This record gives sequence, structure tokens and C-alpha cells, in this order.
Amino acid sequence: MSLTCKILTSFLLIFAVSTKGEVSENTEVIWGCLDHDINLDIPGFQMNDRVADTRWDKNKIKIAQLKQDKPPYQITDTYVMLKNGTLKIKALKRNDSDVYTVSVYDLNGKNILEKAFDLKIQEMVSKPVISWSCTNRTLICEVAKGSDPKLKLFVNKTRVKESHQKAITHKWNGKWTSSFNCVASNNVSAQTSTVTISCSEKGLDIYLIIGICGGGTVFLVFLALLVFYISKRKKQRSRRNDEEMEIRGKRVTPEERGWKPHQIPGSTPQNPAMSQTPPIPGHRSQAPAHRPRPPGPRVQHQQKKRPPPTLGKQVHLQKGPPLPKPRVQTKPPCEVEENS
Repeated sequence: MSLTCKILTSFLLIFAVSTKGEVSENTEVIWGCLDHDINLDIPGFQMNDRVADTRWDKNKIKIAQLKQDKPPYQITDTYVMLKNGTLKIKALKRNDSDVYTVSVYDLNGKNILEKAFDLKIQEMVSKPVISWSCTNRTLICEVAKGSDPKLKLFVNKTRVKESHQKAITHKWNGKWTSSFNCVASNNVSAQTSTVTISCSEKGLDIYLIIGICGGGTVFLVFLALLVFYISKRKKQRSRRNDEEMEIRGKRVTPEERGWKPHQIPGSTPQNPAMSQTPPIPGHRSQAPAHRPRPPGPRVQHQQKKRPPPTLGKQVHLQKGPPLPKPRVQTKPPCEVEENS
């Protein structure tokens, strides 16, 4: 049983390979434009009275047929069978890409012709666009639409670059004036663009001068703004310092100025002795005026006159026996008035 399976498998493999080789040799590749009509013509065939049946299949499914004395058959309006056996396909779509086979039979039913067509569909390319820059001597050629585009660039009719992408870049180092030709193509269309580029050194100098002038103008504007900002900051700082000095002058305490008793104008006491602060109890204060001699045998020498004690300080105690309190004088002696 296993030997029989192996023999059968080998036979089928050989048959498939031989069939595939015959089909591939008899298959012709046809390119169609997207959204355009196409006619699948039978090469080397002419319709005559001996032809009884012409049939078109798409992937082994009948789509159109023409028989003698019968109206043509077509599965949809997309396919049209012409009298010479040609198959017309309207407004190609991407799903129309497939293998189409035509079979021709004579009056006896004999297959006198069989041909396969591998239909491939592409979108037409658009006209290429050329852009360039004289500053860095760079040229770009690009195409916006098209299936599998192929770009070729020619400089003065000499091909310099080729690419299978939608954009191509080229840098030239030769003459300033050159003719550039860019060709975009695929299997169903081709478009060409030609430009003559003239870049003078004066033009480059003008661009350079414009760039330098623009940069200098921007720098000067920035410098002016910086100077204005610094001067404004200085003015604000000096104004702030003046305000702080004025506030400090208003807030000076009496201790910082030097303490002085507050006197009401016109209320100066007539008697300096009465305006002095009374002495601290238990202590003997020094009289500002001439002290009278105390009664008794013991005579005390007159002390030297001292300045009045400062407010808030205690009077220095005198050593020796206590002396009688001096009488309150309503009017200071003439000697005190002269000294004052």
C-alpha cells in the first residue's frame, strides 16, 4: 500500500511540473493602467468560418464566449467580446489582475489555439517635480503618484543617477549653468521634466550678504534691549534704595538721635532748682547752689560745685556724719545765676 502511494505521488508531481512548464511558456505578461481600458488581443489569430467557438476564462472561470450563429456571452458589463476574438476589459481595477486564458475550437470541436495572459495593473506616474538650491548646489527630483516608479536624472544629456524610489537627490560641483532632465517611468507610463539652472557667484554673495545683514540686525536689536533692561533695573534699584533711606530716616528712635526731654515751648520753668528731679530717699543729694554753714562748733568747708547728676543715676554717698537737709530756696543766689 505504501509503495503504491509513493508511485502515485511521484506521477502527480511529474505531471504538475510538466504542466506548469507548458503553461509558463505559453503565458504572456500584459500590463494595464489603473482606471483605463485594455484589449487582450490574440497574437497571430484571424477569425474565419472554420472557427466555431472562442472562449475566455479568468482563473478557469468562463467570463466571455463567442459561438457561430449565437449572440456573444459575457458574465458582466466589464467584459466585452469583440468579433475578432479580442477581450476588452473596461476601467481596470486592482482586483482585475489575474491570469486570462483564451481557447479556440473549430467546427469539429478540436482545440486549434490556446493562449494565457498574465494581466498586471499599475498606476500611471505623474510628472516629476524638480527643485534645487544654489547655496549648497543640491537638486531634488521627485514624483508624487505612480506604481513602482523609476527615476533617471540626466545632466547635459548625460545620465548621472538612477533610482527605484519616488525621490532622487543629486549634488553637482561642475558648471554653474547646467541643464537637468528627470524622467519618471514604470511599465505603463513615462513622464519627463527639464530645467536649466543658472547659479551665479553674485547670487551667492547676495544671499550671504542678506544673511549677514539679517543676523547683524537681530544682534543689534538684542543688544539694545539688553542695555534698556539693565538701565531700567538700575533705576529701579536706586529708587528702592532712596525709599528705604527715607523710611529709615522716619523710623529713627529717640535713643539713636540722643535722648532729649521734650519741652513745650513757652513753658520753661523760672526756677532751675525747682525743675530738677527730687533726690532718692535715704540719700543725700548735692545742692547746686551755695550751701549755708550748719550750726554748731564744727565748721565744714564749702564743697566745690559739681554739675547736676544725670537722670536715672544714683548720687554718690558722702562719707562722714549726716548733714542737715538744706532749706528750700525760692530764689537761687546771685552767684548761681551768674554761673548758669
